[in-house]
Amino acid sequence: MDSAAFEPLLLPNGTWLKNRIGKAAMEEKMSDVQRHCQPSPGLLRLYTTWGQGGAGLILSGNIMIDPTAMSCPGDVLLAPDVGPLDESRWREWIQVTRGGGAQFWLQLNHPGRQVRKGAELPVYAPSAIRLDMGSFSNMFETPIAMTEAQLHDVIARFTWAAQKAEALGADGIEIHAAHGYLISQFLSPLSNKRTDRWGGSLENRARLLFEVVRSVRAKVSSRFGVGVKINSADFQRGGFEVDDLFWVARQLNNHQLDLLEISGGSYESPVMATGVAPTEKTSGTANREAYFLEVAERLKEIAAIPVMVTGGISRKAVMEEVVGAGARLIAGVGTAMGLVPDLPNRWARGEDPAPVLSRSRILPKPLAAAAKTSSVQVSFHMIGRGWRWRPWKGVWPVLGLLIMRAIESRQMKVYKKWVHQQFAQKHQ
Repeated sequence: MDSAAFEPLLLPNGTWLKNRIGKAAMEEKMSDVQRHCQPSPGLLRLYTTWGQGGAGLILSGNIMIDPTAMSCPGDVLLAPDVGPLDESRWREWIQVTRGGGAQFWLQLNHPGRQVRKGAELPVYAPSAIRLDMGSFSNMFETPIAMTEAQLHDVIARFTWAAQKAEALGADGIEIHAAHGYLISQFLSPLSNKRTDRWGGSLENRARLLFEVVRSVRAKVSSRFGVGVKINSADFQRGGFEVDDLFWVARQLNNHQLDLLEISGGSYESPVMATGVAPTEKTSGTANREAYFLEVAERLKEIAAIPVMVTGGISRKAVMEEVVGAGARLIAGVGTAMGLVPDLPNRWARGEDPAPVLSRSRILPKPLAAAAKTSSVQVSFHMIGRGWRWRPWKGVWPVLGLLIMRAIESRQMKVYKKWVHQQFAQKHQ
């Protein structure tokens, strides 16, 4: 276990991570939809397993902050206008996740326009621009441009959820500003065509992110972790680019952050699921398997905080390459820990199971990315049901996609019923 990866890391808030391996956020679709999308017993079993798996930092999947804006009805919901909040279940979830000595942070998110059709609720975004996914674009509604009041409501929701997370015992929160969700939509000139103070220049497009960070940091304690997940780039011509990231990172140095996580892509260009974009260099192991390491190596000279590199890390040698590239770099492991939940412990023992999912050769790119994600989510559900887990290397991506579509369909029926009953007047 003589490795920099297993040395403790001091965060800016004065707390320690026991090592430099993080379980990256992955959307589980495992909430108790019947109980207003609160943490389910299966979710607790899944995180109990991860909590004992050896990571120093564990990030939750999407925690939604608005009951009428859910990326998926199976996501967990933490919002002030949904009740009653099952605080005992939340506290238990946090406790079991921290059982092996890891810090547990909740990833807070608003989906903006990235909401699939089905709930029959209006969808809001920076501008009235629908997702461009070719023949799959009709899976999403054309959004309505947000008003100033709605933007302030979003800021208040992130802030309330962060305060509640600290009160419930979490170690920190991460603000999701990547993968084409709401804050990422504001950052991108492709989805943000506003002419007010929230659009136009990069400074204006980044205003929502800065306002959320400022508001959250002002309301939580100094030792409570606050992080941001942001794209290295959108991987779309004319979108958010690496130079934009560097400018934003410089500004965030003054916002008392404890972590900056680098990822990339969106629903339109799902690099976070499929790997390096065709326009990117693919020479070298790290560029092929740790998708965003090259950007992180440049960013470490700009960002005054620890940087977590997430995307494609499944082998011990690649993890070592990431943490060896800088004293404040953290290896964020997603899919591989979805298949082998105790992967950090195995690495510490010198093992290297290197789990890899099967690739679809028949699905078009948008569905291939969804199928890969679905195959990992099936593994989550297996662990949550108490089934014996193992690296599911041979699963057909198409089968994973069909299983998760069936689960989502059932969840949508339940969610749609209660959300329309409880919030019928909100959108009249």
